[in-house]
Amino acid sequence: MRTTIDIPDAMYRRLKARAAGEGRSAKALILQGVEQILKVKPNTLRARVKLPLVKSGRPGSIRIDNARIYDVISFP
Repeated sequence: MRTTIDIPDAMYRRLKARAAGEGRSAKALILQGVEQILKVKPNTLRARVKLPLVKSGRPGSIRIDNARIYDVISFP
């Protein structure tokens, strides 16, 4: 399949220089980069975020201030 992409001039010059240094074409380097990205599973791209839970005897009615937040969540 043929496609068109816009590559900034400075990046294209670096791409061509590297390709020449490796004795390969710019196309070969671009395809190598695309293959590397496609090998990575989507789940490994993002780290799962674990949010802290603040327990309440009556959900939806908790009153919390900054001091309580610092008690519940450990900050580095």
